[in-house]
Formats: sequence, structure tokens, C-alpha cells
Amino acid sequence: MKKVVIIIIALIFIPLGCKTESKFENKKEYLRWVGDIEQNNEIDNSNFKVCNGDEKIFQYFNLGEGPRYNKEKTTILETFKVKYKPIKSKIQNGLIRIRFVVNCEGKAGRFRTLQSDYDYKEIEFDKRIVSQLIEITKEIDNWEILFRDEMPVDYYFYLIFKISDGRITEILP
Repeated sequence: MKKVVIIIIALIFIPLGCKTESKFENKKEYLRWVGDIEQNNEIDNSNFKVCNGDEKIFQYFNLGEGPRYNKEKTTILETFKVKYKPIKSKIQNGLIRIRFVVNCEGKAGRFRTLQSDYDYKEIEFDKRIVSQLIEITKEIDNWEILFRDEMPVDYYFYLIFKISDGRITEILP
């Protein structure tokens, strides 16, 4: 008799626990990859366009040869050496990463920053430092056009600036 009661109770309560309706009606769609950069018309140049759609932008690590610039890296180093005006401060230390998209025409857009101390804890640098780095990066116009199966592709690129006392001490990669 106990078994029959248990079976009846189970038959009543098991279906009640199997709801198929979602409690969340407004599901936010996730980006394709962590770090994907969507067009933001409030901060991005509206004239910048990717050629092959957002879903086909290659990550820098998918390119096989790593990040490349149309000229030598020394050109980038010299550009920042000439144009960057240090904001001297003992508390302006860490890393500033500028990540962006290079389209199939070799033009860059959708610039985003990530700022951290040397222990990779998020910090906020002086806006004068960050804005200079972004503006100088935007002025660089010779990004390499990369191909996949003989077709020009859009890809992510980044520059990391090591900052000590408000001065650039190294640019990676």
C-alpha cells in the first residue's frame, strides 16, 4: 500500500516540476566571442564599416602570424615617441590596451581600452594619457590588409602600452 501511495504522489508532483516555460522573457543575446567589439554610434566613427559582417571578424590569434603592421614596428614606436606628450605623475603606472578592428581596406575603427595596474587589477588612468594614446592610434593608417583564401578579411588588433610615471616605456606586441 505504501508503494502505491508513493507512486501516486510521484505521478502528481513530477509533472509539476517539469515546467517548460522560461521565466526570462527578455533574454540578452551574447556576443560571438569575449572581447567582440560592436559598433557604438555614440563613440565610434559612423563611416567605419567592416567588409564581411561582424560575425566574420577574425580574432588576432586566428591569423596564424600574429599581429602585423604594414611597416616595421619601429614606425609605430617612432610615431608615439614623437607625438605622445607624457603626463608626468608617480601614480600613472600600469598597462593600457587599445583594441580595435582593422577592416579589409586596412582602415581601423571601434577603438576600446582596458586599463590595469601591473597586477592586472582594473584602474583608471589620467584621461589625458588615454585620450592621447587613442588619438595617436587612430592616426595610424597603414594597417596591413590580411587575406584568408585570397579574400581580404576584417580582424581585431591591439596595442598594449606599458606606462611608468606617465611615460610610455614599452609598446606591445
